Amino acid sequence: MPRSELSAEVLRLRDVAAVIADEVIAPAAALIDEQALWPAANMAALGKAGLLGLHIPRRLGGEEQGLLALSVIAEELGRACSSTAMCFSMHSVAAKVMAAKATSDQEERFLRPIAEGRHITSLALSEAGTGVHFFLPRTTFKPVTDGFELNGEKSFVTSGAEADSYVFSAVEEGSELDPGSFTCLAVEKEASGLTWRDAWRGYGMRGNSSRAVGLDAVFVPRDNLLGAPGDQVWYVFEVVAPYFLVAMAGVYLGIARAALEAAIHHLRSRRHEHTGKSLSEVPVLWGEVAEAWTEVQSTRQLIRYAARLFDAGSTEAPLALFAAKARVAQTANSVTDAAMILMGGRAYADNSTIARLHRDARAANVMSPTTHLLETWLGRSLLGLPLL
Repeated sequence: MPRSELSAEVLRLRDVAAVIADEVIAPAAALIDEQALWPAANMAALGKAGLLGLHIPRRLGGEEQGLLALSVIAEELGRACSSTAMCFSMHSVAAKVMAAKATSDQEERFLRPIAEGRHITSLALSEAGTGVHFFLPRTTFKPVTDGFELNGEKSFVTSGAEADSYVFSAVEEGSELDPGSFTCLAVEKEASGLTWRDAWRGYGMRGNSSRAVGLDAVFVPRDNLLGAPGDQVWYVFEVVAPYFLVAMAGVYLGIARAALEAAIHHLRSRRHEHTGKSLSEVPVLWGEVAEAWTEVQSTRQLIRYAARLFDAGSTEAPLALFAAKARVAQTANSVTDAAMILMGGRAYADNSTIARLHRDARAANVMSPTTHLLETWLGRSLLGLPLL
């Protein structure tokens, strides 16, 4: 992979992630998928290496990196184990939300432990009743003495019941139908009133401990309010959406890259006994490999272009971010399809590496914001229409 396009610091972080991916994460990927295990050891290794503090300020011990570094590291992890990459990505986005307007107290209680690899967080935004519209929470909060009371239910919480804290979105009681109301609060794992549901058994990405959680009069200290009540415009479109879109794009690109690399290795090493020739010498397969490589490379460039635009503060960044997540869904699915065909019966075997990657890639289109929603946002933006 070309190195010159990335800064020395991002290259250093990528190389750290690559070593962990090869030595720690990849060897456990099949077992994590087969038994739907949350990747505790993998997350601990990332924490020990300082990668959990990717978006935490340097003065607090973090790396203080933006979207470009996130896309690069998510890709490295995604090629090794998509469940681990998903848990890391959700942690990174939630950590950035915490860091965006952190008070000095929140810096010491949340951000510094995250930078030191001692604290894992995650997002709790999705709800069954609003589907892909994660920016329209129906979980409510109301002010009480010294804090807030949360009531409702969240779904698809990555690292559910495993992380140390969660960034919950909520709307103030009485404002449920106000599309401009969105509040974020940090809720710690041991908070009374949290009831975790059974782990959701997904078709792919089976090790991310995705769960629903009920909130029954959960007390949240006032000091855990992130930003100000109703801060939705700032959080959703300047923090949550861009960081989430790039993190997911990196993960799914890693899946596509892993599938392509596996297919190339197979074609080079597999030989027909009756001819002695490897499959790499079969002309009809060359075009398939070429097309898959082109898709991976062009999608990587789009993702990194979008990340650079955002890191530079460009007003064009949202367009590229929407396109990048939509494009990577197409790439991950088409490349894993191609790898399955190129590798034949061996790939189709139960729980083969390609079978796992093929299943994992399917989530790319349906994970909110879905491809349909992203294309709607992109089209409306290009035509000068409001997103919502």
